[in-house]
Parts: sequence; C-alpha cells; structure tokens
Amino acid sequence: MTGGPTPRPAGTDGRNLPLPPYAKGGAPLLGHAWNLVRDPLRFVAGLRDSGDVVRLRLGPAAAYAVCAPELVAALLKSPDYEVGGPLWDTMELLIGKGVATSNGPLHRRQRRMIQPAFRPERIADHAPVMAEEAAAMADRWSPGATVDIGDEVFRTAVRIVTRSLLHVDSIDERVDRLGGSLHTVFGGLYRRMILSAGPFWKLPLPAHRRFEGALADLHRLVDEIVMERRMSGTDRGDLLSALLRAKDENGETLNEQEVHDQTVSLLVAGAENVASTLTWTFQLLAEHPEEEDRVRAEVLSVTGGRPVTFGDLPKLPHTRNVITEAMRVRPAVWILTRRAVADSVLGGYRIPAGADIVYSPYAMQRDPRAFARHLEFDPDRWLPGPQAGRGRPAMMPFGTGNRKCPGDHFSIVEMAIVLATVVPRWSLSRLRETDTAPRIGITLQPRRPKLRAVPVAWSGRSSPHAPPGPGGPGRRGA
Repeated sequence: MTGGPTPRPAGTDGRNLPLPPYAKGGAPLLGHAWNLVRDPLRFVAGLRDSGDVVRLRLGPAAAYAVCAPELVAALLKSPDYEVGGPLWDTMELLIGKGVATSNGPLHRRQRRMIQPAFRPERIADHAPVMAEEAAAMADRWSPGATVDIGDEVFRTAVRIVTRSLLHVDSIDERVDRLGGSLHTVFGGLYRRMILSAGPFWKLPLPAHRRFEGALADLHRLVDEIVMERRMSGTDRGDLLSALLRAKDENGETLNEQEVHDQTVSLLVAGAENVASTLTWTFQLLAEHPEEEDRVRAEVLSVTGGRPVTFGDLPKLPHTRNVITEAMRVRPAVWILTRRAVADSVLGGYRIPAGADIVYSPYAMQRDPRAFARHLEFDPDRWLPGPQAGRGRPAMMPFGTGNRKCPGDHFSIVEMAIVLATVVPRWSLSRLRETDTAPRIGITLQPRRPKLRAVPVAWSGRSSPHAPPGPGGPGRRGA
C-alpha cells in the first residue's frame, strides 16, 4: 500500500509519467468486462495484487482502477476528478441530475438546499416514525414463520423515507409500486453499466421492456407525489416541502426537474441502500447469535423493554458497532466511478483527462492490509482503544469530502432504531434455503435472505442467552 498520492511535479501535469499497467486477466473483445460479469467481487478484490493503480479493458473502452485507500481519498477530494464514469452515467437513467450525480456549482447549490432537512433536530423528529414502522414490521411476523428479511426491511425502509421525508398519502399502494419498480430497475442497471452498448438495450426483449416500464412507473409515481404536494399548498415541514420552497443565494427556487430528481435520489438512497445494509446486518446476526444476544442485552438494559427512542441511541454503542461492521464486510454500494476532468497523477502514474476511474468500497473494506482478520465479522474492532483508528482510511460507507452522503446520519439513526426495535422481540436464524451468496447489482443483496423468526422471552433481567463479553467466542467469516 502506498503512503499517499504522489505529488504532481510543479509546472507539469504528469504527461511524462507512464500509464498504469494493465490488470491481469481479461477475455478477447470484452476484456475485463467479462470478469466484472462472471465474478465481479473476486475480481475487484484481486486487483490490489496488480498494483495500487491499474488499467482495465472494458470492451473497446479503457478505465483505471484505484485500489489503495489513500489514493481513493485523494481521488475523491481532488478537483481533477468529478462524479461520472460508467456507474453514474447509468444512474442518471434512474435519478437524473440529483445531488448524487451533479457536479460543480449545481451540486453545491443542491446540497445547500437539502442539507437543512438532515440537521440533528430534524432527524430526531423522524425517529418516532422509524420506531413505529420497525414495530409494525415486527408485528407482522409469527413464531416459527419464514421471513424474507430483504423484502421486509425494503418495505420498511420505503415507508420510513416516504413518511419522514415526503409525507406521502396513500402510502400502502405506493410502497408496493415503489418496491416493484425499484427492484426491477436496480436489477437492470448493473448490466447496463458493464455492457454499455446503447443499441443492444433498444432491442425489444422482455427484460428490456420490464426495465423501461418499471423506470417509467417510478418517475410517474414521483411526479404524482410532487404534484399532489404543490396542489395542496401545504408545508408539512418535511424534505419535499423544503425542496419546493428552497431558494439559492440569488433567490431562485429549484425548477420542476430539479425537484423531481432530488426526490428520486432520496427515495433510492433511503430505500435501496438502507435496506441492503439492514438485510446484511440481520443475516450476519443470524450467523453470529452471540452478537445478537449482545445487542439484545444492551438495548434492554437501556430501555427496560419500552420502545427505543432517539435519546437512547448514544447509550447503544455495540448496536452502532454492529451496523458499522456490517457496512464494512457487506457494503451496500460495492463499486463506484469517477471521471478525470484534467490530466493528473495518481500513485506515480499518469491519468489522462476524460479517463473513467473505478474504485471498490467492498475491496478496500475487506483489504487485509487495512484490517486484521479482514474477513471476520467483529463489531469489537470499532471499540475505543489503540487499534480504533486502524483501517479508517479504507472505511468510506457514505463517501468523503464534499461528496459525502447528506443523509448519512439519518440512515444510521434509522438502522439503529430498526435493529433496536426488532432484536429484543425476535431472534432470526438461518434456514436450509437461506443463501447468503451476494446477488450482484448496483447494490449487494443476499440471494435468498430467508430466516426463521423465533420470539424472544425476556424476563426483565437478562437476554435469553448469556451474552459473551467483548472479544468473546464465535468469530466467523463474513
């Protein structure tokens, strides 16, 4: 691993430096795109063996993969690179020019307008909705029932984001529409990113028609939500109201397309990314029951069995560490891209203007050079102490710098409240049909996250199983 980015020589743009070497492997015609289709997680994790910066052949195009965390941090903070490349070009099909995909003055303008909606006091106001929806999910289960935890937490996440940030009416019918449309669209986006041959996607194949139909329905639904709010003229104090009334430094409001794109961006991030992380968290707790016991004991020691509140969260450090470790070993977003806007230097190599840059949070966060026992699920690695800072440069679940997700605290609070609501009531265990192999898309999900719901009998004195202390037995791979 390098010690950091190589400084650009004064007065030069690095054009006398060599290009990075090509990564190993690849197939005729498709190049490394074949690796990204066949076994993408193994491929991106193995790129570090070829160097800190390597070139990829993606069909007729080339891309540059950055593997060292220090270089990724430099990439994300440098004005020589902007949001772009195959991922974001594809994501614009879904979210348009929202805060996630825009650059420069437009991005700064949009971020300033939406940031107030994510202030701590506003997030605290949304905590009762989060707790209510988490409890409603737990109420739906019955003893011994098979639970598709992926479907359950996705529906809950959609309801939380629509109720908290958009105050949507007729939520039940719309959650079903949103869920179906987002699942179909996300399933198709990854293939379009890797195989970006425009004419191919215009062929009238059934999968293509399903994708286009789901995408159109998603945008129609958002238009309905925004139009109803405009017609009502009601300021509900939520994010959508803030978007409709926000003004920039010149007194200008967001136009119709900007409001639409911001709404879609927040729905996508608040549903898909949060649901993916929660799905993996419950799956990991089912594989590590000693950690589930510790979460349960911690929550009950603070709440005494009452519903969890926003004020309880600072007293639940292990619950937070479980979520952080789940984001490390099973990140929702596993691959991201940038685009060079100027000739530049990374790791001693020349990066030409216009080049597409790829980096993988999945590979960085499971890098043995950054984390001891890198494949083990160990929430205690985030406890305060001498090793607390180790690996943090590689840990970027919400991005960094001015591109850090504005809803990061909202998401952490939501996930903690869901976990602290469900775990004291239910223990989730693996079934024979459980399949934890990752299903590859723009986000990662277990293939079949089927778990059995077992009710927890709590006496008011202890958790149902004696929880091990920090660093206790039972560490297993993730």
